[in-house]
Amino acid sequence: MSSYSLLAIIAIGVASNLDNAGVGIAYGVRKIHIPWYSNLTIAFISFLATLVSGLFGNLISTWMPLWIGQLIGTIVIIGVGVWVLVQPYVEKKPTPKTSSSNSLTRLLQNPEEADADSSKSLSLPESIVLGIALAMNALAGGFNAGITQLNVWYTSLSVGLFSFILLALCAGFGEKFAAEKLGHRATVVSGLLLIFIGFRQMF
Repeated sequence: MSSYSLLAIIAIGVASNLDNAGVGIAYGVRKIHIPWYSNLTIAFISFLATLVSGLFGNLISTWMPLWIGQLIGTIVIIGVGVWVLVQPYVEKKPTPKTSSSNSLTRLLQNPEEADADSSKSLSLPESIVLGIALAMNALAGGFNAGITQLNVWYTSLSVGLFSFILLALCAGFGEKFAAEKLGHRATVVSGLLLIFIGFRQMF
């Protein structure tokens, strides 16, 4: 594996999980406990989402030239990066109906809603709902890895590992320092990093 491929795999792992950092900080600030098994469930969902989308990207890449695959991967990951940046502003606009996708996005903006029973602890069923919402970026990262012929398994492991680490560390950081504003900035950094990865693949 080349040094660039390794850096790309790590970058996708980090970028796919910066929302986890924001959620972890928000939970820490609100004193909502995330048990290790709930964190592991969220990490596994992100791993699985990355793997499935990565294998799908790999399948597509087998019948098209490499440069086309790189172009598609770049468009997808930059598009997701832009979406991550603009979504908080879109969500501020009132809408007559709330779709399931809007519900997942709202959950990322207000992660405390995942604690539906207000127990101040994230149960296993609640972690599944939150994990699905957090896995949206992982889908794009996995597809990008597969279609640009990065190692899908290593990328999936990277996403799952960073999911577990960032959520745990940032929950502790948020609880200790009450750094709520940093949680909102994590989403911006995530979008910018995804866009950077996309442009870096083309040049």
